[in-house]
Amino acid sequence: MARAPGIPAQPLLVAFLAWLVTACSTKVAYVDDERLRNAEEEPENWLSYGGGYSEQRYSQLAQINIGTVSRLAPAWSFDFDTYRGQESTPLVVDGVMYVTSAWSKVYALDARTGAMLWSYDPEVPGSAGPKPCCDVVNRGAAVYKGKVFVGTIDGRLIAIDARTGKPVWSTLTVDPKRMHSITGAPRVARGKVFIGNGGGEFGGRGYVSAYDTETGKLVWRFYTVPGDPSRPGDGAASDEVLERIARPTWHGPWRDYIGGGHAWNAIVYDPDFNRLYIATGNGFPLNRKYRSDGKGDNLFIASIVALDADTGAYAWHYQEVPGESWDYDSVQDMILTELRIDGVRRKVLLHAPKNGFFYVFDRASGELISATPYVPNITWSKGVDPVTGRMTVVPEAYYMDAPFTSSPGAGGAHGWQPPAFSPKTGLVYFPAAENSTHYISTPDYEYVEGIDSPGFYFHGAPAHGAESAAPQRVPVGVSTRSRSYLLGWDPVARKAAWRTDVRGGGGVLATAGELLFQGRSRNGVLGELAAFRADTGEEVWSYKTPNAIMQAPVTYSVDGEQYIAVTSGAGGAGILSGGEPAYARQPGRVIAFKLDGAATLPEDPPLAPPPAPPEETWPTAVVDDGKAHYARLCGRCHGLNMRSANIIPDLRRSAALADKEAWRAIVIDGVLERQGMVSWSKFISPEGAEAIRAYVAEEARRLAGSIKAQDGSRPSIQ
Repeated sequence: MARAPGIPAQPLLVAFLAWLVTACSTKVAYVDDERLRNAEEEPENWLSYGGGYSEQRYSQLAQINIGTVSRLAPAWSFDFDTYRGQESTPLVVDGVMYVTSAWSKVYALDARTGAMLWSYDPEVPGSAGPKPCCDVVNRGAAVYKGKVFVGTIDGRLIAIDARTGKPVWSTLTVDPKRMHSITGAPRVARGKVFIGNGGGEFGGRGYVSAYDTETGKLVWRFYTVPGDPSRPGDGAASDEVLERIARPTWHGPWRDYIGGGHAWNAIVYDPDFNRLYIATGNGFPLNRKYRSDGKGDNLFIASIVALDADTGAYAWHYQEVPGESWDYDSVQDMILTELRIDGVRRKVLLHAPKNGFFYVFDRASGELISATPYVPNITWSKGVDPVTGRMTVVPEAYYMDAPFTSSPGAGGAHGWQPPAFSPKTGLVYFPAAENSTHYISTPDYEYVEGIDSPGFYFHGAPAHGAESAAPQRVPVGVSTRSRSYLLGWDPVARKAAWRTDVRGGGGVLATAGELLFQGRSRNGVLGELAAFRADTGEEVWSYKTPNAIMQAPVTYSVDGEQYIAVTSGAGGAGILSGGEPAYARQPGRVIAFKLDGAATLPEDPPLAPPPAPPEETWPTAVVDDGKAHYARLCGRCHGLNMRSANIIPDLRRSAALADKEAWRAIVIDGVLERQGMVSWSKFISPEGAEAIRAYVAEEARRLAGSIKAQDGSRPSIQ
């Protein structure tokens, strides 16, 4: 049993023995449908990803409130064994915390002390590392009737004994030959565990599957887009509705990589109607010109789809982005609640996706009640048609004949970071951003398995492609800068109650203590946890953390003390950006706070080692060739345009950069595959790998010169 940092051995042993006695005498983690449905009645626990079936991320705990929050300080922290991104929501059941880490690892911790009770490593092969778009993150587990369920990067769904940490069953949910992965948290209900998968950046068909919680046997599957029209069907719950409703919205020749619509994040169970709501992602290729002959809505991409939870049968859908072509995933978390609208109490689903509109749906019928912009200056849409309820897309926005500047941009007005809803204030809280992207259609399209090929350029450069192929630039006066804030949104009044500027804000927790908690980043890598007034958005407390915080915090209580806990560790899409100052790599961690906490967090990491340019030089043509290869193959992990946050190593600082043979062994021979750095010999020759080294070397020289120009000084850690 490993010891969490800062926990002395004797108290750890006492904690473990106490847990062992409890585990042997009671049902461990016996969370059933009744407990999940009434999760708000036991706020001492955090039973599921969103807190309970409603996924409101709201707690009745109020020991930590406006009057006491100034006393909030770290109670304990626990270090993971990886530097990679951390996006997990911890679950707390009867004093035990179940939390996942990068590479799909699972830990059981004493929720009072942070002492590790057990850990489970699914041993995801390093060859699966490139399959997710945005780091090998995991957003959390599900706990149900004594089992802990987790999805893995290589597409397995695993049931673990909550008492021992040993696997009970494992099933492969994806075709291992495709670029599909699982980063999202499973959901559980009525003896079934529900899971989707990612892969919308690399081609294929999205789907959601239901498995028997006891045996791991597939119960049903629902595909979100049609398959090969020459086949009679998939034998799936989606067969009839795909032929009747979805296929007529697709055009052009069918190809096995066409589709998308992956449900990689939000899945919500509704016990009131025994329905499962799934939120689907972008189509593939992103450019509809190459996906569907430039026409059609392409159902069910960028949609909310309601299914019968027992059978997977279709109930209703609403497409939030017809013919989606801008990377406007609709996978953001959904909230279930009841609101009084026009004098009538209605059971509703609330949703704030990337496209900039806040949606309110009637859960019973699927009727769209409202769709209101929550950010200004939306350019891709004219809003909802008042008669049909259909979103009206500006025709020019599809950028088929000319470039188009779309707001929000590809980053979206709201990412995957979870929102919260307070029944006390009636407000929904989530991070929002104002941004834009200039889209330019590529002149042609070629699909390559394993390479992100969306079919457009943006910001004057191809998306994850060869930069030299796009001479256009963002037009003068078009801003691509982002303003971001924490938003308090009134879904009944259909307007913002308040906005508080927050850079790099993560997911949100709301509590009866009239507080909101949100993590954020400092300089992209360092972090901070902050508390805000739920009624006004005023920041009332903050505490610096060594790691950036992306996921929403949770709250629970043990022995009468309330805790706020959150996973921390920069990564995910954040690895695509960064720059100076860069910091030494550090492990991700769980941090728990309580009133008058006495723990000490690790210091901020030191600055990263300086760049290591070799003495060799290369012709300009070779460097340019390497730049194109880097953008196509390396940028999505090591940083676009060599702006690296150093979560995945900054290659400008790599010791291998000065050694041609070591570089080739890594890039071509794949000697670091176990760490996730696979061989790229399928896509590039040894000469191409050497060209990448030439480009990285020049960028390392440029960075070294920039640092030297500061008279040897380095930016201080803020």
